[in-house]
Amino acid sequence: MSHDSIVHVIDDDDAMRHSMEFLLRTADIRAQTYESADAFLKALPKTGAGCVITDVRMPGMSGLELLRKLKEMAVSLPVIVITGHGDVPLAVEAMKSGAADFIEKPFDDEALLTSGTMATLAAAGDRVVLPGAGQLLTAATAAALDISTSAAEYAKRAEAVT
Repeated sequence: MSHDSIVHVIDDDDAMRHSMEFLLRTADIRAQTYESADAFLKALPKTGAGCVITDVRMPGMSGLELLRKLKEMAVSLPVIVITGHGDVPLAVEAMKSGAADFIEKPFDDEALLTSGTMATLAAAGDRVVLPGAGQLLTAATAAALDISTSAAEYAKRAEAVT
């Protein structure tokens, strides 16, 4: 992921917010956290690469309302919606509203990292084709997708940090 990229994490649950921030930083991904959609909108970056990871159920503006607001404001940051209360209609609503992904809690660390990386890089638009894979990926994604060894690597990094 580009050094200019920031993953904006929005969740009213302190423990979840700090856990996601720790996971992202352990993976060498810059992260900024916000306790509410309103706090994020007040600090909304005007430019820059990255993505938004937002919980659905929060006091005040919900994650889906935030998604619609960002679309209305023509903010180009991809939005990944996470929830502990997911169902098919909610997932469909999120995707129709423009979510880049919909992930249910509890989620696998690699699923979140892969989703965040892919959403950010897709928004950047720097694409490359991997031979034999038939997939369009960015050059940075090819490096980021060393995720096959990530679980062990992230565990090592986490031990080093704590």
